[in-house]
Amino acid sequence: MACSPHAAVHVAMTLDASYLRGTIAAVLSVLRHASCPGSVHFHFLAVSSEAAVRELRDTVRASFPSLVFRVYPFDESCVAGLIFTSIRGTLDRPLNYDRSYLASTLPSCVCRVVYLDSDVVLTDDIAALTTAVAAPKYCGANFTAYFTPGFWASLALFEAFAGVMIEEWIELQKRVRIYELGSLPPFLLVFAGRIAAVDHRWNQHDLGGDNYRGLHAVAVSLLHWSSKGKPWDRLDAGRPCPLDAIWAKYDRELVID
Repeated sequence: MACSPHAAVHVAMTLDASYLRGTIAAVLSVLRHASCPGSVHFHFLAVSSEAAVRELRDTVRASFPSLVFRVYPFDESCVAGLIFTSIRGTLDRPLNYDRSYLASTLPSCVCRVVYLDSDVVLTDDIAALTTAVAAPKYCGANFTAYFTPGFWASLALFEAFAGVMIEEWIELQKRVRIYELGSLPPFLLVFAGRIAAVDHRWNQHDLGGDNYRGLHAVAVSLLHWSSKGKPWDRLDAGRPCPLDAIWAKYDRELVID
């Protein structure tokens, strides 16, 4: 896929067999609400197996014959040996760290990209997210629980905090447990102080999970099933949460266009 001067939005996502149904639903939601669906270019990072990449590519093409996209093999070995187990095993898959390698993976002409998880659906135009390095606020994590006086008293950790790259943060986490959640903290630590806030409506998270406390008071533009249970699993089991019906509107296995 070559870059095009008319491509308004580049979107990057993980393409994984276990989350493929969610990815397809997310893509459909993006296209349905985009002001110009033809201007949205997708970049999928997948496991590096040639056969797996080919199968995943064929599935996406069958679902969206006119979609502009490319699948990039991701070499999981570059981080596999650095990962320390977190509180949720699904967060520790090497492919979850693909966002840290977007700059070296995507074509150099792609200077701005929106990264989406596979368990989201959009109800708004994705073009609104094409800002500088930005992220929505997520929960109310108290980082003082991680960066304790003992942390700052360690010369090695203090020097590491002063200016390390993402892989070094990942490796540091394996040696000295700093945070609890998967692949995102190293990314945010590297860009600390250089991340713009995105409106809260772009991350209605934990839908269907134990932490769910209701929808935001304002209109919601992105719904994120970031909890352990995924809507496709609950729908298949016949035990959906009320909000899973929103996700089902974009499920290719349930929706006939």
